[in-house]
Amino acid sequence: MTWATERLDELKAGAATPPPIVQTLRLGLIDDWGEGWVRKSWTPAPELATADGSLFGGYLAALADQVLAFAAMTVVPGDRLFRTVNLQVNFLKIAREGPLAIEAKVVARTRQLITARAEFRREDGVLIAEATAQQIVMSFEQWPAEKAAIEGLT
Repeated sequence: MTWATERLDELKAGAATPPPIVQTLRLGLIDDWGEGWVRKSWTPAPELATADGSLFGGYLAALADQVLAFAAMTVVPGDRLFRTVNLQVNFLKIAREGPLAIEAKVVARTRQLITARAEFRREDGVLIAEATAQQIVMSFEQWPAEKAAIEGLT
């Protein structure tokens, strides 16, 4: 177990308080995870729709950043942390009200970089967006404020 996998277990169980940004944006947590992958379902609130009723793409980007970070958490070493250095989202279909199934998988990993991909699917299984992110892996010693924050979570 690492700080990250312990946190994932707590989030899955609903035993952890999510960070304020997750609460403010109503991003939700995770349904399940395993080494190299995470899964979540998410239903947008009506007030997140644009004038034509579609889901704002920037909101999907925030969800992508979250779920791709969760995927990185499944494999990051216990003495390291990470930050997103690149995020790309491709919008394929319009999303409207209704739940989304979101799954992210780690597709490559080195000592310094974790790359993950995510898919966003509507309830009918149609792929509406896909995203890729790279997470830079860093030493706790270089980031004392982040280390303190993580220690406060466990």
